[in-house]
Amino acid sequence: MSALLPAVAPWPRPPAARLVGASVVALWAAVAVLWPHLVPYAPDVQRPRDRFLPPGGAHWLGTDQFGRDVLSRTLAGARPVLQVAPAATALAVLAGTVLGLLAGGVGGRLDEVVMRVVDAVVVFPALVVAVLFAAMLGHSAPVLVLVVAASLAVLVTRSVRAAALVERNKPYAEAARLRGEPPWSLLIREILPNIRSTVYVEATSRLGDAVFAAATLSFLGLGLPPGSPEWGASVADNRVWLANAPWTVLAPALAVVSLVVGVALVADGSRRTTGGGARARTHRVRAARRRA
Repeated sequence: MSALLPAVAPWPRPPAARLVGASVVALWAAVAVLWPHLVPYAPDVQRPRDRFLPPGGAHWLGTDQFGRDVLSRTLAGARPVLQVAPAATALAVLAGTVLGLLAGGVGGRLDEVVMRVVDAVVVFPALVVAVLFAAMLGHSAPVLVLVVAASLAVLVTRSVRAAALVERNKPYAEAARLRGEPPWSLLIREILPNIRSTVYVEATSRLGDAVFAAATLSFLGLGLPPGSPEWGASVADNRVWLANAPWTVLAPALAVVSLVVGVALVADGSRRTTGGGARARTHRVRAARRRA
């Protein structure tokens, strides 16, 4: 049985870029929680006499077309973004992991059916889905979560299926089948622990995609209701004033970019550090139990 166990590789240290990205994500997460105590002005209060004030003085990032403080709205916009994106990512990863594990781990007819559905969803434009959902259910955070999750779940399904197919044909999986383990046990106890690094990388990668997708849909008027401080909606509200008051657009746009880049750095670091470590530890623990 020892021949079936891979050599245990040392757990690599996370690169500096991953730490930088994690710090950026943690900063925005803290802002999303604490923004009511951080904003100098109420983000929705309109002051017509303070329209388009440039950055400086009482308004560090200036004001928009309604006299609203841009800094306050940018900080407040972190909360809806970090409510929608993680929820959509969690739903997409859960659905994608289940479907991908079933397709790759079981194979056969089930694999064919799942991948036919996935291919059909990929062909159908996500923007059309967003328009249909918005028309039927209105503009709300739950609708935005469902649309973003549906567009990302198919990507997770493909990645998890590919990883499960590789693990399904490895010697330890063959040994489990020879021992007479039922299919559910093979999937949950043997294959799933060995693809958890893939699931983790997908989760971090798709979080950045979810942030960008949510901001894009809000920018197009298909996300949160108009007037929301969400970053994509803020860019949409002020885009016509870009030439005369660029600060009204640059602040929320840079917020989106910083969060997406931060998540991307974490995801890239995860790809570099999660290669075989989780798999090796899983086999080591299982081997110790069998020896006992």
